[in-house]
Amino acid sequence: MHTETELKLRASRETLAALREHPLLKKRNKAGWQTRELTNQYFDTPERDLSAAHVALRLRRDGDVVIQTLKCRGKSVAGLSERQEFEWQLDKPKLDLKKLDASCWPEQLNALDKKTIKPLFTTDFTRQYAEIAWGRGKAKVVIEVALDQGSVVAGKLKEEICEVELELREGSADALLELAAELASGHALMPCDISKAERGYRLLDPNSYSLSLPTSELDAGMALDDAFAALAWELLGSSQRLAEQYRHNGHWSLLQDWVKCLAELRALVTSLGQAAPRATTRSLRASLDALLEDWRPLVQAGNDDEDIRRAAPEQFAEELQDPRWGQFSLETSRWLSARAWTSERPNRGERQGKAQLASWLMHLLGEEGRALQLPLYAQRPEDLAEQLPRLERVQSWLHHARQVLEAPQLDRLYGDLNRLQLLAEQPLTDEDEQADARQQLLDARVDQVRAIDQSRAWKHLLKSPSAR
Repeated sequence: MHTETELKLRASRETLAALREHPLLKKRNKAGWQTRELTNQYFDTPERDLSAAHVALRLRRDGDVVIQTLKCRGKSVAGLSERQEFEWQLDKPKLDLKKLDASCWPEQLNALDKKTIKPLFTTDFTRQYAEIAWGRGKAKVVIEVALDQGSVVAGKLKEEICEVELELREGSADALLELAAELASGHALMPCDISKAERGYRLLDPNSYSLSLPTSELDAGMALDDAFAALAWELLGSSQRLAEQYRHNGHWSLLQDWVKCLAELRALVTSLGQAAPRATTRSLRASLDALLEDWRPLVQAGNDDEDIRRAAPEQFAEELQDPRWGQFSLETSRWLSARAWTSERPNRGERQGKAQLASWLMHLLGEEGRALQLPLYAQRPEDLAEQLPRLERVQSWLHHARQVLEAPQLDRLYGDLNRLQLLAEQPLTDEDEQADARQQLLDARVDQVRAIDQSRAWKHLLKSPSAR
């Protein structure tokens, strides 16, 4: 058994050809590129019991060598995955069920009749690969760069394989992100943690690809730095899975959720105050702003315009053909891995970063709630949109962390604020052409503002002392 640590990057055929000649790889590729033809048969039961247990079982033919592999559940965030892998070299291309014993077989599958395991789909591809020496100071790092081209085939269904795999052979996993970011600076490389096996299952069942990642386990006593890191990793990983699935099927709700993930990450980053000095977040905020500036207006317009929704998948494909998305994803991963927001912050920022989450969050929500000045917008509902950034900061934290607070009716408040945010996002129509619709929207904003201002949860938050 060994632990496999790798980073997958979706690419085009043109990008794979360019990477073979990339100056950085040429300089560190001492042995040259080698080529292997890999044919892989994946197995499962008709009920997909192995997939449900997060296990992948395959036979791989590599030249004259036959290898049986069992990949067990691991962790995969933002394209970077770690998982346990068991391998056995076999004499013939036939599954050896006796190898699947208690030393590797998941306990939840103990009752499974292994004789029901049958061939399910294939992933056959050509791999061009080279070992790259990637030094990090005095530490030695060796990374295998693999350029894979081929296809996944499940019955009559087929999907292209065209990707880069960076697998850590020696050294720190952070080096994978460093190398990937260098390569992505001039090429469209999309971090993507969908495995070749997951693609096969998705061909058989489009709903098998799970968009949800494990929810961050927050508790009242954890440090703000730890809570923010957990949530930011979750949002980044979710945005990448949403991008992959929207690229695959073009379902409008996925693009909506993708934009929401980016907006929530932007809101959390800007809520940290001195715990994340602006200089440490400038590059991340600029990247998020550029993405949101292009895509949030499109999504808002597309919610009411079918023509925009139909055109969006092609526009998104163009986004992924540009280096911007890959650069953002990889640089954000590096930023989070290094906890760069903690560098060179003042003593007050250090105290805030180490503060208990529940205490800090109550202070933050109290400050933001008072600054919202809701009674003012009962008088000036036409100006409510100017408070959208503040509403997003409040809602992002309530969405992910309200369970750590001891306050009444927070779930209800979260729903009420969602409705207010939606009303604030709706554009006001021209007074002359659609006066009735405009007035109805203004009246709805006033009613929602008053309802929130009178709620128990809101009054409780407003009493919280300042965090500054």
